[in-house]
Amino acid sequence: MYYISTMPNTPAAKKSIRQSEKRKKENQKRKDKMKKLTKKVSALVDEGKKEEAEELLPKVYKAIDKAAKNNVIKDNAAARKKSKLASLVNKD
Repeated sequence: MYYISTMPNTPAAKKSIRQSEKRKKENQKRKDKMKKLTKKVSALVDEGKKEEAEELLPKVYKAIDKAAKNNVIKDNAAARKKSKLASLVNKD
């Protein structure tokens, strides 16, 4: 039976773990912000507050673009999310 150690043996491996944990936190922050704003826009549209949703749209686009820029989500996924939000807000 083989046992794989999860403890880093070298200083470089320790640093790598620190870096990946830090990146994970930042990525999660970006993803959470993007999701929160997207849900907020959807809720505003559902309530019939189109003007407020349109005012919030640039902030949502910015959050989505930042997530795509930092490879939290893929570029096509970002484009798809932005398109879906725009059609949701502009729907009559």
